[in-house]
Amino acid sequence: MGKKGRKEKKVKGAEKTAAKMEKKVSKRSRKEEEDLELLIAEFQLLDSKKTQVVESACPPPPPRLHASLCAHPEKDELILFGGEYFNGKKTYLYNDVFFYNIKKNTWVKSEIPSPPPRRCAHQAVVVPQGGGQMWVFGGEFASPNGEQFYHYKDLWVLHLNTHTWEQIKAPGAPSGRSGHRMVLSKRQLLVFGGFHESTRDYIYYNDIYAFDLDTFTWSRLTPSGTGPLPRSACQMTPTLDGTGVIVYGGYSKSRAKKDVDKGTIHSDMFLLKREGKDEQEKWSWSRVSPAGVKPPPRSGFSMGLGPTGRALLFGGVCDEEDEETLEGDFFNDLYLYDITKNRWFPGQLKVGKSEKKKRRRGKKGAEEGRQMEESPQESSEEAQQPTEIVKEIVAEDGTVMTIKEVIPAAQAAAEESEEEEEEEEEEGATAAPKVEPCPRSNAMVTVKHGKLYLYGGMFEVGDRQFTLNDFYCLDLHKLEQWEVLVEMDPKTQEWLEESESEDEGDEEEAKGGEDEDDDDDEESSEEESDEEEGDDHPPVKPGETLADYQSRTEAYWQAVARTNMGPNAKDKKVQKVGLAMAKVFFEDQA
Repeated sequence: MGKKGRKEKKVKGAEKTAAKMEKKVSKRSRKEEEDLELLIAEFQLLDSKKTQVVESACPPPPPRLHASLCAHPEKDELILFGGEYFNGKKTYLYNDVFFYNIKKNTWVKSEIPSPPPRRCAHQAVVVPQGGGQMWVFGGEFASPNGEQFYHYKDLWVLHLNTHTWEQIKAPGAPSGRSGHRMVLSKRQLLVFGGFHESTRDYIYYNDIYAFDLDTFTWSRLTPSGTGPLPRSACQMTPTLDGTGVIVYGGYSKSRAKKDVDKGTIHSDMFLLKREGKDEQEKWSWSRVSPAGVKPPPRSGFSMGLGPTGRALLFGGVCDEEDEETLEGDFFNDLYLYDITKNRWFPGQLKVGKSEKKKRRRGKKGAEEGRQMEESPQESSEEAQQPTEIVKEIVAEDGTVMTIKEVIPAAQAAAEESEEEEEEEEEEGATAAPKVEPCPRSNAMVTVKHGKLYLYGGMFEVGDRQFTLNDFYCLDLHKLEQWEVLVEMDPKTQEWLEESESEDEGDEEEAKGGEDEDDDDDEESSEEESDEEEGDDHPPVKPGETLADYQSRTEAYWQAVARTNMGPNAKDKKVQKVGLAMAKVFFEDQA
């Protein structure tokens, strides 16, 4: 048998194994899903009492992740749907719809009758037909304790001109899943990958389906060639000519040994290409090897499609796993992939670089400044790897988050040469603070009128999860500075310990976040008490600089850091945390 024959036989064998695993997982998870179906039915009963559309102005939506954020195809609006929130003890699922008015910078909550069941990790795609439609497929529902999952395989459409939901029932749909990807390619919705998980088992997919928006029919595609391995949470971007899609990265896990799973972060890229028309239509997979500065490996990144067909990648997390622990390095960098040129490059903001050039010219004179301006061109010709900068953020309770920020080689070299100058300048003047989203994973992003909008997401500190609802905007044509639309302080995040009773009243309290408003008074009282405690810290004297304040109060903040971190913490770490806590307090008082 030739090489081609052996390869085809190997592929068919893998497909059979995947089919057996899917059947095994489906059988074991059926009982779990039957239990959750009862809970989902209760929520749907509550939703059925809504008989008319009710729209009301509201503050920004509460914190969440794994939601969908889409740009309205006809209006200057963004649409936020679904998502989840975990407070350390309970998981809340949403099926609410929010509209953000870009020009007015306002939010409206739209309560629409007969919505899809609460879900997260679904996919949503907007199309311009019929006054605008938002199509939603799949996703998952989690039990209040977050240990059981129900995976949807339903398809819904939100008619944006009438604000009505409609479920589309068509045979041949993909199996229930979450973490998949769905994009619009000509008149088809293409669905790829994802995973299905039960308490004991899981399976990842690499199948691809097409839903025809004209005939309302599903079909499973059978592309030739070797495609991606099974995965979820990849980047899927349509090509400019509409003949295919690019698939990049993703995450999967496999059983290393009994009760031990090994996670895999994928960083490969594939092209799924369409050839022919209608009945003669054929699809094929091919491997793509892009040039340029590629993003460091990560999962949980956010993706979008920018101007001139550039794919966007923001943030994410790189988990460092062993058999007992899982720690993640979170990112807040931006990368762009030029589909036409098949090249990655970092989305480096221009404002920081120009300010540094001005400081160099002012510090060393015109002649030396010209030399410094020429140096980035020379360094760009050298094949250097990106540089990682480690930062630490301290929460109100003393929890320390270590993050890594990746800086492209050219920028890193320039910053290194300027380090001493900037330290001297800090004594004389305070530089304008750099505005940017904090490192995070699973943020919601979309692009409208050449601007990237980024909402929410999460990051972790040890066993504690911070879920965000801040909102940012970045002009992709200028790439100068992030604009803050909604601020949120991660130090005020609610986190409940699991030591309390977990089973009591779970079903009543996990109603898609509807009961969260009842806790607002408690949260505000906690914030007030935190502010009162802050009054006991050494006050900032009039005209005092940060360096002077840190030097004067060093002993006090070292003691506070030691108390929070415990007696076994290393002195060097305690010193860093103490300085960081002093800085946070100083900036709050400024």
